[in-house]
Amino acid sequence: MLQKRYEGFLKTPVLWKNDVVFGLKQFNIESTLSKINISIDSNLRLGKYIERFVSFQLQSTNTISIITENLQIQKEKITLGELDCIIKKEGKPIHLEIIYKFYVYDPSVGHTEIEHCVGPNRKDTLIEKLLKLKEKQLPLLFSETTKSYLDKLELNPKNVSQQVYFKAQLFLPYKNQNIKFQTLNNSCIAGFYISKDELMEFWGCKFYIPNKKDWLVIPHPQVEWLNFDAFKILAEDYYSQKFSPLCWLKFKNGTIKKMFLVWW
Repeated sequence: MLQKRYEGFLKTPVLWKNDVVFGLKQFNIESTLSKINISIDSNLRLGKYIERFVSFQLQSTNTISIITENLQIQKEKITLGELDCIIKKEGKPIHLEIIYKFYVYDPSVGHTEIEHCVGPNRKDTLIEKLLKLKEKQLPLLFSETTKSYLDKLELNPKNVSQQVYFKAQLFLPYKNQNIKFQTLNNSCIAGFYISKDELMEFWGCKFYIPNKKDWLVIPHPQVEWLNFDAFKILAEDYYSQKFSPLCWLKFKNGTIKKMFLVWW
């Protein structure tokens, strides 16, 4: 299963090209598929789990060397933040922040393409994440407290470029799947989302609810599928918990799609 998750991670595109969003430059690395041969603590939350994938990918690339990872910046025992990764690519130092997100595209939220992207449980948004990167995470490299850490690594922050490795899966409204992005990467569209009211339209389909780490996995038929009635009972439970699960949906013709069942 680790391999399938890693493959899914590698095949997830970056959310935008170059630096068209907030001037944040996307990290460019060739996603060569290889057999992953590291052990990862399955109890890690998804963000940290994916950082291990990135670490393996970086180590598997000849032109890249890792200087430090997960560098916690502390002042008087208070953690100010963390630098995800500092690497050298072709001899040049890069401070790299790693992000992997799932967003549903809700045109009723905000006024721009970026503002329309919200977490499936409505607890986070793309705009919030971008502002945090721009105003907090990236500036940490230049803080006075960070200087002593960089001195030990023989790095001058003025010579370190800053990039983000921001991958995402985007899900469009079921009734409006013709949306084309102007700024974000259309290749990130991974499926659609449905509300409680739309569930009956999928009567006769089969369903599978992967655990969160398997949200990375590219859907395949070799799973234990649920029929509509069994899925509907589970759906009621998710609605009551106000949790939006990612599901695989198998149509009668055998086609498999990814969807979020949103509670709101």
